[in-house]
Amino acid sequence: MSGALTTGLEPLRDLTIPEPGSTTAARVLSAALRRLLRDLGLLLHPSIPGSAGERRLRAELSRLVRAAKKSAPGALASVLRRPDVGVWIRCLRPSASAVVDPAVGLRRLAWSLGRGLASVGGFPRGLSLTVEAPLPRRLSSLAAAEVFELPPGCRGIELSAEGLRIRAAPAGAGLACESAWSELEDRTYFHRITGALLLATVDDNPLAEVEAHPDKQGNALSLGGEPASVWTSTLAGALELIGEHLPDLRREIDLVVHQFIPVGYDRERHLSASYRESIGTVYLSLHPQPMTMVEAVIHEFSHNKLNALFEVDAVVDNAFTSLHDSPLRPDMRPLHGVLFAVHAFLPVARLYERMLAAGDDRLGAGGEARLGEIIAGNHRGARVVLDNAEPTALGAGLVDEIRRWDEHFSGIAL
Repeated sequence: MSGALTTGLEPLRDLTIPEPGSTTAARVLSAALRRLLRDLGLLLHPSIPGSAGERRLRAELSRLVRAAKKSAPGALASVLRRPDVGVWIRCLRPSASAVVDPAVGLRRLAWSLGRGLASVGGFPRGLSLTVEAPLPRRLSSLAAAEVFELPPGCRGIELSAEGLRIRAAPAGAGLACESAWSELEDRTYFHRITGALLLATVDDNPLAEVEAHPDKQGNALSLGGEPASVWTSTLAGALELIGEHLPDLRREIDLVVHQFIPVGYDRERHLSASYRESIGTVYLSLHPQPMTMVEAVIHEFSHNKLNALFEVDAVVDNAFTSLHDSPLRPDMRPLHGVLFAVHAFLPVARLYERMLAAGDDRLGAGGEARLGEIIAGNHRGARVVLDNAEPTALGAGLVDEIRRWDEHFSGIAL
């Protein structure tokens, strides 16, 4: 990684559990955005091979990005933060490990970036962006919180500061397209949880079905038979509880997370996931136990935060070169996976500790026992990290923070 990306991040003292007034997560996220903008430039370089249509679209996107960077840099940064934009850049960049059809990915990126800029008033005047067919029937934009379904016969979409225009093949079909478009604007695919956090019942992440956990089969979108209102109220309650006991971490959630994607309901077990390519997205199932949902929100948010750090630094030089026992998984994990597990559950332990100290009855009768389980698992995972990690200069701060918190929790008498 470029040293310029990590400038200003050291020492990395509190990326796991933020100290009061911490700016660490914000600085890490800014560094990840700088890399994303750099990768976008590489992705749009005219030397990248492709069809004539792909080269034209790259050129139009490049002009749009350069103009937006000059006239509305804040709007451009805001749109790049959106996971439905970032995921396509990270899946298409030259170093990507994901296999995504560039013709499909470029069209998706063009739509998400162009529509996102228009929705926040950052689309430069005098420019337009044409996204030609073939297009999917459904196009969504997180920035605009909207979903459009294209009618048959559409040959493309033209985006500009003035709005959008559908190019239709049959004579007179343009008006029919516009009518269908306006009728669909009232459909609700994005449900507000609190503030700017949304429950999204649409997901275009091309990696959503890629799953590394042995007990899961991808992350298919599903409300699990429950109304969206139950999901939003449950998540709002979890976020409120986190805010009461870990206010600085709660503030970071608003900074990092944009959307929660529902992946079903199960009374017996809880499933969740996140992707480095889609920073800002949390996949999770619904569970009847409120504290299970609280744990899941903290867990996957922490993964998002650490994914942002891995965007700009190797963190641990031997992260993927050896396998180790994990305190949370039945399979052997690379050091990267154990690090992620410990980093995610240390703040959960801190939450339980704070709730016990405050006598918060929402913890339930088994709260103390659950804290003991989490501390024991974290300690086993921390020993794997501390005994085996070969951290980078930046990663040394993260490993030291894990050491400090492991010592702290080891001294708690339960």
